[in-house]
This record gives sequence, C-alpha cells and structure tokens, in this order.
Amino acid sequence: MEILRSYVEQILAPALTELGVNGDHWKAMIAPSRERTMGDLSLPCFAFAKQLGMAPNLIAEKLQSIIKTTEVISEINSTSGYLNFKISSTWLAKFILSGQIRVGDATGKYPSGKRSVLIEHTSANPNGPFHVGRARNAILGDTLVRLHRLHGNEVRAEYYVDDMGKQVAVLAWALANLSTDRVEEILADREPLNESWKDKADHERVRWYQAAQVLRNDDEIKNDIEREIAAMVHASENGDDNVLTSFENAYQPVLDGMLQTLGRLGITFDEFTRESLFVTNGDVAKVMRQLSNLEIHGIADNGAEYLDLGARGLKGKTEFYFRRGDGSSLYATRDIAYHIWKFKQCENLINILGEDHKLQSKQVSLTLTELGYSTPEVLFYSFIKLPEGKMSTRKGNVVFMDDLLEEAKAHAAQVVREIRSDYNTEQIDEIAEAVGTSAVRFNIIKVSPDKGFTFRWEEALSFDSDSAPFIMYSHTRTRSIAKKCHDLGVNVAQNNDLNLSEIPESMYELLRIIACHNDILARAVEQSRPNLFANQLLNLANYYNGFYRDCKVIKDGVVNHTFFAISEIASKLLKSGMIGLGITPLEQM
Repeated sequence: MEILRSYVEQILAPALTELGVNGDHWKAMIAPSRERTMGDLSLPCFAFAKQLGMAPNLIAEKLQSIIKTTEVISEINSTSGYLNFKISSTWLAKFILSGQIRVGDATGKYPSGKRSVLIEHTSANPNGPFHVGRARNAILGDTLVRLHRLHGNEVRAEYYVDDMGKQVAVLAWALANLSTDRVEEILADREPLNESWKDKADHERVRWYQAAQVLRNDDEIKNDIEREIAAMVHASENGDDNVLTSFENAYQPVLDGMLQTLGRLGITFDEFTRESLFVTNGDVAKVMRQLSNLEIHGIADNGAEYLDLGARGLKGKTEFYFRRGDGSSLYATRDIAYHIWKFKQCENLINILGEDHKLQSKQVSLTLTELGYSTPEVLFYSFIKLPEGKMSTRKGNVVFMDDLLEEAKAHAAQVVREIRSDYNTEQIDEIAEAVGTSAVRFNIIKVSPDKGFTFRWEEALSFDSDSAPFIMYSHTRTRSIAKKCHDLGVNVAQNNDLNLSEIPESMYELLRIIACHNDILARAVEQSRPNLFANQLLNLANYYNGFYRDCKVIKDGVVNHTFFAISEIASKLLKSGMIGLGITPLEQM
C-alpha cells in the first residue's frame, strides 16, 4: 500500500535511529505485508540483527514499543521478526472518498505519457487456425498492452507477419499442387472439416498444410517435394517478388481468419510488419555486412557465416548463424533487422515469446549489443498442453479457439437461460458471447506466465468464484445498485452527506483492497505478470460482495450515501480493470 509508505517512513526513522540504525537503506526493505491480517506494510528486521546484536523478533518488538500510532496508522504489531503497520479506517475512507484512487483508460485514448512502449506479440505462422496453445501468446500480449495503457503508458501493439518462412512455403506449395479431392484423400483418417467453419479460410487451408506435411513423410516423393519447397524458400529469402506474392496469396486469407478469431477475444493490433520488408528494403543486406565485420565473426566449412557468441559468454549453442553458404539470410538475420527497425519506432520494446525461444532471444540480444543497440524486454511463457500431450497444428492435435469460443458461448447461454427466463434471444446471445469469451481469456490470464498448465474444458468454462463471470456479475451488481439509487433521485456526484463515524469491517476491508489497486497494477506492468492484476480484480470482486452483504446501500427505500459512494468507486475500478484484462463489462447479466 504505497499511500501509507511515507507515513511509515516518517515514524520509523527516529525509532531506528534510537536503536542505532543509521542511514535510510531500510526504506527499500519496506514491502506489502505477507498476510492481510498482519497489516498493510511490513519492515523485516532480519538485516539489523548483526549490527544491533539482537534477534529479529526482539528488534521488531522493541520498535513496536517505541513507535506510537497516528491518525493515519491505527495499528502497529510485531510478528516473527516483522514490524507491521495497518492503515486507519477513518483516514483511508476520507482519502478514497476524496477521489485519490484513480486509474487510466485501458483503451489508450488518454495516455498520461509515463512511458512509450512497443509490444510485439502473437506473430503466429499463418498456416492454420488459432488453437488454445497459440492463444496464450495473443491473450498475454493483448492483456499486457491493455494494462500498460491502463497504467498510463502510450502503447503500440505490433504483429510481425512471418510471410517467407518454410511453413508458409509448405502452404503455398500445397495450394499450388493439391486439389480439394486429393487433400481429403490424404486426410481420410482424420476428422473432416467442421461444417461451422467451412467458409473460414484458416480452417479450410490448414487441411492443405496438413496434407503437405503427410506427403513430406512419404519416402517415394518427399525428396522432390523438399527440393521444390527449398527452392521457394531460397527465392523468398532473396526477395523474389513472384514467390513472395504467391506466399501472400497463400497466407493472407489464413491470417484474416486468425485475426477474426482474435477479434472475437477483443485482440487487435496497431501495426502489421512483414518479415519480407527487411529483405526487399535492403536492411538485411546491411545487417549482414555489419555482422561480417565484427571481431567475433566466423565462417563455416560450407561458407555459412556466424558470430561466435561464446566469446560473449553465451553457453550451449554459441554459433549464431546469420548467412547461409549461398549468401541468403536466415530468420534470425531478419529478426535482427526487425529489432533495429523497431528501436527506430520506440525506445522501449517488449516481446512476448514461448519458453522455447529463450536461446534465440538471448542470441538476438547479444548480437544487438554487439552492434551497439539496446535489447528488448521479453516475457517468456510456458506452454499449454492437452491432457494427452502438446498441441500441434502440424499433427492436427489441437483444440481450435473457434470451437472453444462456441462451446463457451453455448455453456454461458444455458446458464443465462436458467437464471433469467425473462431475457429474449438477443439479450441471451449478447450476454453469452461476452461471458464466454471473457471466461476463456481469464482462464489463461490468471495463471502466472512462467507456469505451464494442462488445458481442460471444464476449467476454461468455469463460472466459479475465481472466474471472469464472477467478476462480471460483481460489476453488474454495482450497476444495478446505481440504477436503483438514481431512480430514487440520488446522484453520487452531488453527494456530500457522508458519515464516517462508524466504518463496518467489510467496508474497511474493501477500502484496503481499493487502496492497493494501482500498486498491483504497477507491479503487474513492471514485472510483465498480468496474473497479479487478475488476482487483484478477483479480490476486489470478493471484498465488494462482502461489503454488499453487510453494508446495505438501500434499506427500506433509503439510500446510505456513504455506502453508495464506496460502491460507485468499486464499480469504476472493476470496470476499468475488466477492460484492462479484456473482460467485457455488462450492465446486466
């Protein structure tokens, strides 16, 4: 609780001096309390033990006996070597009701200019529909974009289109060489195309890609196919316009279908940058010349060129190849050119990458440093698995996002029908779409990015107390209360009749959660951990419901102005936080 920090420092300084602790290094040690029951901020006393010749718990107890409570700090206690401070309920209520807790606009319309950031995320190969495994990148990336905007940063969301790699070449080859009948013949042992997606190009064209993958394993013809695909890749890497056009004709409808799916999840991009741009505009050739002149440059027996990054401390695979023996570039070379270009757009870069890209990311960062450039921040995430193994478009072992979203919507619609029989079909459809997509997003966001998890339908569609629907329902409850108050002629903006003589415990606990809201938002942004803010929003919803239960805003037709004002503040924070996580706020559920 950062609003409390300066007051804690003010009363701690003389007490620590009295004990013999000099300087202010201890200020950096003050942190949020580990448990809410302990307090709001805590000072661990372990670092003072050697200097003072006392056990940490005795130091904390001694400090507690010296320091007195204030108008702002209502309780000071010591627990197992920690000195804990709890904020005064009356002071906190006055602080929050004065409008001191504010958040930005997650849509980015009104950035405060704190920081300008370019976030690159998703960048999936456009060779088939989005599956749940791919979606973790897109959902984490979009949530980070939203949270940065909510925090007040100016953000550009970037999609790097892989328009010249082998996977695009495979798709282009298949479309040029295989008929519809031949594709279905090759994939006869697999499930047919879902009729729901027969007019969606990403679902249609992935079957061509998968058929080509089968043929690439056919001993009789695979060598000929590989030669043709390799020739296409080589031509693209040398900027052949005809081949690049054929690639674009192959992947663009797939990319459009992928973006349609992402759009349903509220995921959009500000810019799309093609990989081929840096070949055709000469940037890649320039980068290769620069790399060839570096001290750690080397040449392999086949003429390929690399950097020996082992000389710069890299462990494991130390050769970073940037030019093939035939003179063409590699994906990594183009990635270097892309990063140099991005740094010309923005000084602060964030990349969202799967954990399998850690080595490549390290190689890129070391190479950029060698060239005299800054390096990007990277959020690495672990993969989502199916109960039987890893998802793969290539193997056809996937759960498509389109199918998951339809299941989520159907499940939500069933729940809404059971609860609200008075709603018409259009109302149910709107609510079900919002609840279903929000539930799917939140199921991924709430897990720490560095933790892998196994995808299970029942968890993705959960409406329990740790889900998006629970947060959404809490928000609609605040809107229902507001409507009733407005109908009674009470407008919170004109409300000056506030009574803080007695603050119920559940109101105090809600105020404490509200007071931490921006602290946790800042931490989620700084650490690139959206799950921290997801947990904050769950806590806000939980404590709001406790407040709603105990503190009746309307009783016997009379509005409690203080409770209504608190309810409206919580409502605004819930709504802005939901937009920050990509959860759709509704007026009714």
